[in-house]
Amino acid sequence: MARKTGKKRGGSKPKPKPQTETPPSSSLPNSVPPPSSVEPEETAIDVLPVDVLPNIFRRLSLVDLLRAALACHRWCRVAARCLPRAPPLLGHFFHPVKTPPPPPIHQRDRTRYDAVFAPLDASSPRLSLDFAPDASRFELHDCHQGLLLLEPNVSTPRSMHPRLLVLDPATHRRALLRPPPRDTVPDDHRWRRSRYYVGSALLSRAHPSKLCFEVVCFTIDGGHPRAWVASFDNDQCRWRALPLAEQVLVDFDPYWFETRGVHAAGKMYWHICNSSRVLELDLATLHFSYLLPPAALPGHRFKYRMGETPDGRLCVVTVENQVMQLWVRGETRCSDNGWVVEEEMDISKVYDTVPGLPKDRIRRTQSIMVMDVDVGQKWKLFIQMLGYGTYSFDSKTRKLERLATKGGKEYGHPICAYFLAWPPAFLAQA
Repeated sequence: MARKTGKKRGGSKPKPKPQTETPPSSSLPNSVPPPSSVEPEETAIDVLPVDVLPNIFRRLSLVDLLRAALACHRWCRVAARCLPRAPPLLGHFFHPVKTPPPPPIHQRDRTRYDAVFAPLDASSPRLSLDFAPDASRFELHDCHQGLLLLEPNVSTPRSMHPRLLVLDPATHRRALLRPPPRDTVPDDHRWRRSRYYVGSALLSRAHPSKLCFEVVCFTIDGGHPRAWVASFDNDQCRWRALPLAEQVLVDFDPYWFETRGVHAAGKMYWHICNSSRVLELDLATLHFSYLLPPAALPGHRFKYRMGETPDGRLCVVTVENQVMQLWVRGETRCSDNGWVVEEEMDISKVYDTVPGLPKDRIRRTQSIMVMDVDVGQKWKLFIQMLGYGTYSFDSKTRKLERLATKGGKEYGHPICAYFLAWPPAFLAQA
């Protein structure tokens, strides 16, 4: 049967639905506005001109600048350009000591106090050695490139190398260096009985954010100095001994060497008590030699200290006979052993401001001696007044500042200026 085509019976064409206008979204209650095609405005800090952000960063303290550098990549790059070139001084480490009685009494308190940190100012971080509990069995010996070197605070035979503790207070890392093996020197049996261990010092640091460094020790073997170098990297310590410095003769008891050396002008210097010369170690070549200070230094007990001027020159300072003298290296017609006087001032009136200090010139001479040049602020001297405290003398302002703790103790020797290892790794790569 053929299929019928056509309209259905009784059907009609459906009417189209009436179209109603949709009101604008703004007129509907509780409606969400469509996303705008206009980009959101930038924050105020992002619209600053390129040269404004560095000007802001240069006004920040060092701690705030390092915090800003961690905000984003852009700020890190800007902060890297605003950093000081020289490592920043954070403060000083020292062992507190009780003030001894004035001369002629030579009684000293033998109590040992753990090393503490005195921040430079309110913006400096508060560092401590609490992360290394065994540090209480050691005492400060050197400070260089963000590291502290400590030696045992108990007496050991001077013929033996002691253990050395190296700490990084900023990152709370530590390394304990054991004495060198006996086979470090092939013919060590020849020198072992006559060996005298003098002291140690931090030599160099390979990377500011890694515990990778070198320590130099020196001994007197058969009347001649010998350097020993410990290289520490990846938790491994390797020792090497250098040949004897046979051109340098130690013709006195090595007991008179000061155990702590002084970093100055790229070299190390060890003072010799009651001697008119110092032992010099060139850190680049590790060669020993003697250096003569000026022959015209005042006083008869050779109370002088080697140091470095703010512009990096080697210097000798003394405060004998109430006169501060600063000598620097220089060859002129009037030079004295290669030294010339650069600064000289009468500081007797400065001493008059110290409470209780005797007015008698001879008694003052017996009580006062220069301890060191402040490595962190090289225009300042640390001066010890036996029985009257430890002071910092500012050669610019000619003022004395008492160095005392809140507990009534004074700063003990040495007073180690602590610089942050520089630059931090995350800024060095920016």
